[in-house]
Amino acid sequence: MSIIQDMFSGSPFGPLVEHTKKVHECVEVVRPLMEALAHENYPELHKLQDKVSKLEYEADLLKQEIRSRLPRRFFLPVDKSELDSFLRNQDKIADRVEDLAVILTIRDTKIHPELIDDFFDFVDQIFQVTGSLLTAAVELNNLAEVAFGGAEARAVIELIDKLGEEEWKADRMARRLSKKLYSLEGRMDPISVIFHEKILLALGSIANEAENAGDMLRMMIVK
Repeated sequence: MSIIQDMFSGSPFGPLVEHTKKVHECVEVVRPLMEALAHENYPELHKLQDKVSKLEYEADLLKQEIRSRLPRRFFLPVDKSELDSFLRNQDKIADRVEDLAVILTIRDTKIHPELIDDFFDFVDQIFQVTGSLLTAAVELNNLAEVAFGGAEARAVIELIDKLGEEEWKADRMARRLSKKLYSLEGRMDPISVIFHEKILLALGSIANEAENAGDMLRMMIVK
């Protein structure tokens, strides 16, 4: 292979898209995890935790592959440090899903019946956030072809704006859910209150990391 071919082979953007998809596979396990918890199916929770752990490991392997595809001679339309930051922020989403799965398996917690619907509404909203990131990130190959500019870049910025709006909605839902949780503390044992709060925070952190990844993608486009 010639030096020129070598410089332009092994683009990291294809693997970045695959990493995005793998991270979203982790997020797709969140609802089954919460359904198993709501139905007090604790053996299923442990099986799903194993699934999340496997997916998170596969995402790590992709992360390592991507980093190996950033040789010094490769020409990129964005700084390598920005790509690495985006990759790291995305990786944290999978990490937060794994954190949630661990929390759910530490203790056989029973979700208070009056909170179940609110928790699932919150889960659906988190999926809106991560789905917006997925839709934006899968355009990385197209963005690279146009040097992160033009109509393609503007379309991705609009998707990131939507992501920010969906994360804002998730924050509001989290606050309402937290207030409702503490309004019930007289009817719940203290440890259950603590674990409900841990679950709430773990879910919220997934949306927060997705917003951070979106912000990093924005920086790559508007720099």
